[in-house]
Amino acid sequence: MDDQTVGMTSSGQDLNVRILRINTAGTPVEWLSWQEAVCLHAREMVTWTYGEEVMAVHGGFSRLTGDQTIVQLNSIIACRGKVHLSGRKSPPLTNRALFRRDQNVCMYCGKGFKECDLSRDHVHPLSRGGKDRWTNVVTSCKRCNARKGSLLLSETSLELLALPYMPNHAEYLALSHSGRILGDQMAFLKRQFSSKSRFFDETYLLGQVATR
Repeated sequence: MDDQTVGMTSSGQDLNVRILRINTAGTPVEWLSWQEAVCLHAREMVTWTYGEEVMAVHGGFSRLTGDQTIVQLNSIIACRGKVHLSGRKSPPLTNRALFRRDQNVCMYCGKGFKECDLSRDHVHPLSRGGKDRWTNVVTSCKRCNARKGSLLLSETSLELLALPYMPNHAEYLALSHSGRILGDQMAFLKRQFSSKSRFFDETYLLGQVATR
């Protein structure tokens, strides 16, 4: 990109679109704003792209040639650099990601609920030595959570419908996305989900993936 160009515009396009950054080996890294993606192109860190074109960003005009800089942004870009941005061994545990992992379904009664009607339940209660981690938490409706309280499952008549698991990095990127995920981005991520992933439920995917 010519270092004499100034400014950039992307009028008339979806400015909330997120670009999936992967490394050169095809490992998902993070979600990027279109501005961050343009910066990576400008720094010549993008080695190849994949997926549909989601935006054309118009920059300034070159003082040397008079040509305008145009950066075509694809939904997935492969860049040089590190695979993960932090040293976390496990993805952050949040209620939003947990509820999405379990498809907004109570793992005790099997009914679906809105996020505001759900809660985080510790299968092995904290008061009984349980840990607040992915492999010990499930989505529960507030009624079932209150019913279970600080009891062990063996002390109740409740049954766990599915075992809790920790999502891998690719699945966590899908779970933590704040908007709609483009179809080609989800297809790319899905190929790297663990076999335990509940994202393989197609009825769930229909509600979460955007088609263009």
